[in-house]
Amino acid sequence: MADGHDHAHGKAVLDELRPLSRELRHAIPDVYKAFGELHHAAFAAGALDVKTEELIAMAIAVSERCDGCIASHAQGAARAGASRQEAAEAIGVAVLMNGGPATIYGPRAYAAFCEFAPDPTA
Repeated sequence: MADGHDHAHGKAVLDELRPLSRELRHAIPDVYKAFGELHHAAFAAGALDVKTEELIAMAIAVSERCDGCIASHAQGAARAGASRQEAAEAIGVAVLMNGGPATIYGPRAYAAFCEFAPDPTA
């Protein structure tokens, strides 16, 4: 795996899911089209910017224990310009709201985010 452990976090999760999602998307294109439209509407900039929306989605993904969602929204937050500290603090809120399980999935989310975000010390 990407981090040398038995569990993938970011890029490897997305790479694993991509062909599976593509196959299902071909079987139920209307469902995926509708979900894509919902996704686009939810992440349109409004009172909240896209970065904040992606950080919220990543924190919810931690609470829902969804590795694919974690990877996708970690990448989205990084692409939207979130810093590692912002990601860590959003995950901290998920820990508060979700307790023990978030202390497992929170580190996974942070590892995924760090795969997509540049290291500010490098």
